[in-house]
Amino acid sequence: MTKKMSISTSKTSLVLLLCQIISALDVPLDSKLLEELSQPPTITQQSPKDYIVDPRENIVIQCEAKGKPPPSFSWTRNGTHFDIDKDAQVTMKPNSGTLVINIMNGGKAEAYEGVYQCTARNERGAAISNNIVVRPSRSPLWTKEKLEPNHVREGDSLVLHCRPPVGLPPPIIFWMDNAFQRLPQSERVSQGLNGDLYFSNVQPEDTREDYICYARFNHTQTIQQKQPISVKVFSTKPVTERQPVLLTPTGSTSTKVELRGNVLLLECIAAGLPTPVIRWIKEGGELPANRTFFENFKKTLKIIDVSEADSGNYKCIARNALGSVHHVISVTVKAAPYWITAPRNLVLSPGEDGTLICRANGNPKPSISWLANGVPIAIAPEDPSRKVDGDTIIFSHVQERSSAVYQCNASNEYGYLLANAFVNVLAEPPRILTPANKLYQVIADSPALLDCAYFGSPKPEIEWFKGVKGSILRGNEYVFHDNGTLEIPVAQKNNAGTYTCVARNELGKIQNEVQLEIKDPTMIIKQPEYKVIQRYGQVSFECIIKHDSTLLPTVTWLKDNDELPDDERFLVGKDNLTIMNVTDKDDGTYTCIVNTTLDSVSASAVLTVVAAPPTPAIIYARPNPPFDLELTGQLERSIDLSWLPGDENNSPITSFVIEFEDALHEPGVWRYQTEVPGSQTTAQLKLSPYVNYSFRVIAVNRIGRSQPSEPSEQYLTKSASPDENPANVQGIGSEPDNLVITWEPLKGFQSNGPGLQYKVSWRQKDVDDEWTSVIVANVSKYIVSGTPTFVPYEVKVQALNDLGYAPEPSEVIGHSGEDLPMVAPGNVQVHVINSTLAKVHWDPVPLKSVRGHLQGYKVYYWKVQSLSRRSRRHVEKKILTFRGNKTFGMLPGLEPYSSYKLNVRVVNGKGEGPASPDKVFKTPEGVPSSPSFLKITNPTLDSLTLEWGSPTHPNGVLTSYTLKFQPINNTHELGPLVEIRIPANESSLILKNLNYSTRYKFYFNAQTSVGSGSQITEEAVTIMDEAGILRPAVGAGKVQPLYPRIRNVTTAAAETYANISWEYEGPDHANFYVEYGVAGSKEDWKKEIVNGSRSFFVLKGLTPGTAYKVRVGAEGLSGFRSSEDVFETGPAMASRQVDIATQGWFIGLMCAVALLILILLIVCFIRRNKGGKYPVKEKEDAHADPEIQPMKEDDGTFGEYSDAEDHKPLKKGSRTPSDRTVKKEDSDDSLVDYGEGVNGQFNEDGSFIGQYSGKKEKEPAEGNESSEAPSPVNAMNSFV
Repeated sequence: MTKKMSISTSKTSLVLLLCQIISALDVPLDSKLLEELSQPPTITQQSPKDYIVDPRENIVIQCEAKGKPPPSFSWTRNGTHFDIDKDAQVTMKPNSGTLVINIMNGGKAEAYEGVYQCTARNERGAAISNNIVVRPSRSPLWTKEKLEPNHVREGDSLVLHCRPPVGLPPPIIFWMDNAFQRLPQSERVSQGLNGDLYFSNVQPEDTREDYICYARFNHTQTIQQKQPISVKVFSTKPVTERQPVLLTPTGSTSTKVELRGNVLLLECIAAGLPTPVIRWIKEGGELPANRTFFENFKKTLKIIDVSEADSGNYKCIARNALGSVHHVISVTVKAAPYWITAPRNLVLSPGEDGTLICRANGNPKPSISWLANGVPIAIAPEDPSRKVDGDTIIFSHVQERSSAVYQCNASNEYGYLLANAFVNVLAEPPRILTPANKLYQVIADSPALLDCAYFGSPKPEIEWFKGVKGSILRGNEYVFHDNGTLEIPVAQKNNAGTYTCVARNELGKIQNEVQLEIKDPTMIIKQPEYKVIQRYGQVSFECIIKHDSTLLPTVTWLKDNDELPDDERFLVGKDNLTIMNVTDKDDGTYTCIVNTTLDSVSASAVLTVVAAPPTPAIIYARPNPPFDLELTGQLERSIDLSWLPGDENNSPITSFVIEFEDALHEPGVWRYQTEVPGSQTTAQLKLSPYVNYSFRVIAVNRIGRSQPSEPSEQYLTKSASPDENPANVQGIGSEPDNLVITWEPLKGFQSNGPGLQYKVSWRQKDVDDEWTSVIVANVSKYIVSGTPTFVPYEVKVQALNDLGYAPEPSEVIGHSGEDLPMVAPGNVQVHVINSTLAKVHWDPVPLKSVRGHLQGYKVYYWKVQSLSRRSRRHVEKKILTFRGNKTFGMLPGLEPYSSYKLNVRVVNGKGEGPASPDKVFKTPEGVPSSPSFLKITNPTLDSLTLEWGSPTHPNGVLTSYTLKFQPINNTHELGPLVEIRIPANESSLILKNLNYSTRYKFYFNAQTSVGSGSQITEEAVTIMDEAGILRPAVGAGKVQPLYPRIRNVTTAAAETYANISWEYEGPDHANFYVEYGVAGSKEDWKKEIVNGSRSFFVLKGLTPGTAYKVRVGAEGLSGFRSSEDVFETGPAMASRQVDIATQGWFIGLMCAVALLILILLIVCFIRRNKGGKYPVKEKEDAHADPEIQPMKEDDGTFGEYSDAEDHKPLKKGSRTPSDRTVKKEDSDDSLVDYGEGVNGQFNEDGSFIGQYSGKKEKEPAEGNESSEAPSPVNAMNSFV
């Protein structure tokens, strides 16, 4: 509780550590005085009522108090005395009541649970603390449970329960995944107040294994984790939409009790598809502004600082496109006790009276009980000066023995309040606390305040004297404050001198003297002046002052209210400021400030820096405003206005604009009157009656408009009857039995006089009726009731005022209100034009039955069922609107071979009339849509299996299917076309006697009796008689194979290495392996595992000149592998053209060439030996090692298989025949086809992302130490 003490009339509030005093006796905050005065104990610090401690740390229960003499402390535990001396684990801090329970050295926090209360006592009374409930925090582990996976259908709701262990205090709940990332929440998925995770509807993306609920216990800084919850969402098509259902709270109503001042949290979470939206309302009232917040995607209503006024029924409404559901929560706000008037410390003098008041409120209303020095007042020692009256203790004629500490306890079922307030009875002689002979200095004509701080009990009386033997001060020139201060509102020189303060009570008297000096005010007798200086000149500002000779002034200069720039150009003298070499930056306001210890004065001046004056230029500007406006020739409807033009500012005036103000109807609003040429300075103005005119004139030149002139004198025209009638008169009924007549009312100055009204007249048209008239006030609408439905009326509105009527108004034709049409169109006929189009006819309804403006006819039509499927479906009505009096229309977009219904309705401005009887018609058959699919499976040497699905829209009765097919050769030329007719009830066909390894193209469609529908195409290939590889089908309608396959296994071989690549079609993430062995051998296949899902592999360690067989398989797919491929490694020294090396003439020629080369080498060798040097390069060239340089470096291809002029890359799809020749025409599928770049390489998944090409710069050959290369290019470049 905040403690305040008033020590002066200035209402300064100070915190008094010893006491809170609002009484007849004030205790000044003088430290020396406070040390001398006796005072009952006051609790200054204590632990909270509900004290939750960390069981791992020492328990500190605070209790601090002050008093004079210093209080002693004692404790109770669970209502009985707590002897801390008998418990070695418990100590009390010195000069304090704070307990320290040693837990860290073997104590257990659970053993010290309980209710503690501290008592601070001295000879003047005893103060007590609140009941402090000490409880150790708890963070128990989650109970083990077996969590079954949640299998949920897509679109259904789901609740994942958290059910955290019960802790103290309760834990904070949140949901995360295995990666410690918070699970995303939305309007669809959110966490409830109880910690459960709610799904309004689940989606496939909600499938996961790691929904984990965490409970964080903040007090012990621990987090407990629930076992992961698995959710698996299975899809069903279509997903059924559902209207909202509340997941929490259940039922239609519930109740909630909250305490005053707390935060009210109400929650509604709903299931539904689409996801419902939550809205909150308070029945019979509004949600409190500035205290209402919506959280958790509006599923939680939060109201802070609730009061009893927030009680009531709160409704949450969950809504989606299919409907809504609501729940009403009845909220009752109760209140723990709260203070209205807390008891305050009372300081009294012997014999004085006083009261302690303790008033509290709550819901239910709290009971008040009193204690004296910690003991119920009923059993406390009696005090004759004390009388208890409910929530008040009345003290009469107190004595020093009446000093005590009283406790007020206000409690109800929701809590309690406990307040200590002491009664301190003091008998003290007067004391003056202001220092003796204190000197006060003030400026003449200012207030002077002379202090006389005092204390005494009883409260002393204060008197002031001037001089040592002067008379007592009285009169209006002095103000005497309750705290002893003497105020002289306007101090003059003659007020200077010695003043004596006297304080007296029945116990004594004391006095004190203070000195007052009056000083002359500080003045600036020569102020700085406004200066205009040319750039690079010198300027000086003066500031000459006059001041009291005993005061020392200081002068400070500022520029634009800031310090002067740190620049040597600024020179500050005794009485001036000089600026040298002025620049544009010196522009600004310069201020001289003079300060003394008692006052401060200042003066400012502006410095403007300009350039040296150039030759004056002609300045063009807007004209000055006209002046001297005069009104003459006043008539009822006209007046003459004259004026004098202002300076035209070097641009001739082109015109004058005249405006007027109507001070009677629109004061302050200026409107355009007329415009006259610039050569004219008079104008005759037309006037309207009953207008209080003022005029002003604006001059215009080519630069712009001048400011308006001063207004002319006012001229009030005489009243007259209106000149005109309201415009835009209309008569339109809003209901079947009324006529609403509206018009635009006249402006104020159009009224021409006071008492503007309107005469509204009407009569039914084409009926010999008299006019009916009413006179209405200045409004814009009149409603005629009791009219027939939709009949024409003649309407007119005439203005009038106190002086008469306006001219006779013109008549307009209106209609009374419309009603819904009474009759449905008859003789509805339908003519079916074709299977998708029909024409509908009807007879028009009689105009009288329309009962309104005929807007047209609406045709409602809908499909009842399909005649081919005989299955009903959801009825979706379509509407066509035909404007005007049209009696026929076309119905497009019909479905063939279907049954339809339609009806026709007439439409007016009110709505639709009754529907005609439903008319049934049927559309004829049409051609079907294409078959839903065509699959080709089970290829063999001479057969293919075809499977198909019936058309999605048969549009009639299917009679048959037609299959056409023809072979396609390698150049994509088509062969002869074969046609087969298939019964309509078939869904598959096996085609036999086909050619092996041949591509076929198929055309397939369905027929009804009307004709053939659109066709679907597909291509397929019969398998080869050797490889057994099915090539991929291309073209329109491509269908993925129903089985995985590996095809196009290719090899590129060197002497000891071979690069194997392939193409794969099938499930993702297959793990491949390569099997190989010597061709023709019966040895087991050797197996190499491919790292990852790449589609290439490098076999190394092969024997040169050996034929190998190879095949590729996929792990996990039993028996699934490619067909075999055969390749041959190169010999240890490969010759160039092997195919002609066996010819005899070529052998002889080569022997002759070899002999000549040998002779030349011998000659060169002999010549080199004579020089003593050996050409290493020539030696290396002569003994070329095929394992060091197997490939050409200039083009990156195999050196032994490439001509000097041929730089084309090695073909990806080529195979190496046994005779070692490379045929470029064997394959047209080159790695070059996959991209354009020089650094060809594969991605991690084996997909090629660059051009296979040779390197243009020479690079050293490197050994390949891995079982796989980063790319085919690098792999072949690294063969050694």
